[in-house]
Amino acid sequence: MRAAAIQLNSTGDKARNVETAERLVREAAADGARLAVLPEKWNLLGDSATQLEGAEPLDGPTIAAARTWARELGIHLIAGSIAERVEGQEKAFNTSTLIGPDGELEARYRKIHMFDVDVGGVVYRESDHDEPGDEVVTVALGGALEGVTLGLTVCYDLRFPELYRILAVRGATVVTVPSAFTLETGKDHWEVLLRARAIENQAFMVGANQVGEAPPHYRSYGRSAIVDPWGVVLAQAPDEECFVAADLDLKLQDRIRTVLPSLANRRPASYSWPEEAHV
Repeated sequence: MRAAAIQLNSTGDKARNVETAERLVREAAADGARLAVLPEKWNLLGDSATQLEGAEPLDGPTIAAARTWARELGIHLIAGSIAERVEGQEKAFNTSTLIGPDGELEARYRKIHMFDVDVGGVVYRESDHDEPGDEVVTVALGGALEGVTLGLTVCYDLRFPELYRILAVRGATVVTVPSAFTLETGKDHWEVLLRARAIENQAFMVGANQVGEAPPHYRSYGRSAIVDPWGVVLAQAPDEECFVAADLDLKLQDRIRTVLPSLANRRPASYSWPEEAHV
């Protein structure tokens, strides 16, 4: 199974973002990718007002375009995430979608963890314009990728290992991570966290990141990467708009889970959450 992570420098120019995404998705498919992953907010990246103004329903033009590409190319496409407009709701959801090779929507995941942090002298408040989701999503693929189960996550989720463990316990063998990881945090944490989640859960990680600057103050780290269940980085992007691809050896994954059966050795009955979190 060949997978691709597509790296973009999205801005407030939606038409340009979508055009670049289409070009790179088509290039990745021509390279043999049967699964392609776009980054977080790939169609539009900007301040709260820009995000809310540019939000679309899942039957809007952005996802319609992505469905066309997947159908024409015969691939599974994670359409990164977009600001999803829901009728009657003031805020949007940060929503990742899986589109099948027939162009149909196969799954929807609304980002659970909101990026409300102060890093690098910049205040980020994702909850100002997005509502958090509350559903963990896995989906079994069909067709040429039958036997593969995807786990869907987005960016800041990467810091919450309990989400990834639940995905693995539910059968996820490949986890997608569309992201706009900041330069400040990414340079120290991006690769470390991708590899840690891969090793812990003996799963392939496909992290598609934004790169470069976007208004009003976004600086994304890039270095989109594909990591195998042993924690080996199979592919990593340079600091530019591009795609990287790698072959995912599912038999290797089976061997790793057999010889080092950490998932099978779990003891769930011994684990309990503390009544209060000490932070």
